[in-house]
Amino acid sequence: MSLVNLRQIVPWIVGALLIALPFLNRDPYHLHILVLILIWSFAYTSWSMMGRFGLVSLGHGGFMGVGAYVTALLWNHLGVSPWIGIPIALVCAGALALIVAYPCFRFRITGHYFALVTLALSGIVLQIITATRDYTGGSLGYTPERTKGSHLAALQFDDKTTWYLIALGVWGVGLLIWRWVDRSMDRYALEAISEDEDAAAAAGVNVTFEKLKITVISALMTAMAGALYCQYQMFISPDTVSGIAISLQMVFAVVVGGIYVALGPTVGAIITIMLTEVLRIGFGTKAVGWDNLVYGVLLVLFIIFLPKGILGSLLAWLKSPSKHKDG
Repeated sequence: MSLVNLRQIVPWIVGALLIALPFLNRDPYHLHILVLILIWSFAYTSWSMMGRFGLVSLGHGGFMGVGAYVTALLWNHLGVSPWIGIPIALVCAGALALIVAYPCFRFRITGHYFALVTLALSGIVLQIITATRDYTGGSLGYTPERTKGSHLAALQFDDKTTWYLIALGVWGVGLLIWRWVDRSMDRYALEAISEDEDAAAAAGVNVTFEKLKITVISALMTAMAGALYCQYQMFISPDTVSGIAISLQMVFAVVVGGIYVALGPTVGAIITIMLTEVLRIGFGTKAVGWDNLVYGVLLVLFIIFLPKGILGSLLAWLKSPSKHKDG
């Protein structure tokens, strides 16, 4: 069998195994961890859509918070089904992305200045959620009301197998979007912009439009992840779906996994979720906040010694001529 045919078959085999997994292993805890990994992988993939082109955003926690809270608030206060509430939440997140990003890109606010603007966005969304505690529950958190009717209409399922399949499908869509961008002309335009905006503009690239497009796509995906996390956990708080800590967690996961590789964010999600679980099980309440400390230390180490991340470095090593020569 040729290498080309093998590359075409392997994804289908892996996909079939992932679909069959919840039917082979029905342990609720294992399925719970897998659902969290898939949802956060989708969120991290959304950040990498921008980060790989030099658009370092520290405000994605804000977009995730909008997706989660708008969906839950519409359901609790107006009885709007999440099937309608989620698209409304995505529109809100997309509008917020345009409001923040357009002035930045129009007036050439780039680099660390852009990162600071998005950092402020994340903090503002967090403060709004906390300040409107009469509606959002503030720092105590917020719980979507349990449906008394159709579980499908309310997007509320007690069966973790169902949630696993939903999360798996969304994760797969995230990879397809990443692949679509990677194989489109937008990728070359954005790479040119990240190298030299003036040269890209002189070559005919609409710099503002291209950057806005990838930012809105990234924001929509992040809001979708927030909405799904809310519906799955049936509890959200500013610390779990919004704020600066969530934004930094996204940066850490993508950098550690591999920012330029489609599955890099998934590797990052596996590491972050497993790290959190190990600390929780091993140390309990004594380890509260330790995961953020470990994230920070590891982020510095990876940026210095392994900038391509775990998966990116592994693929680079496998493709290196010296490796094949030694073999």
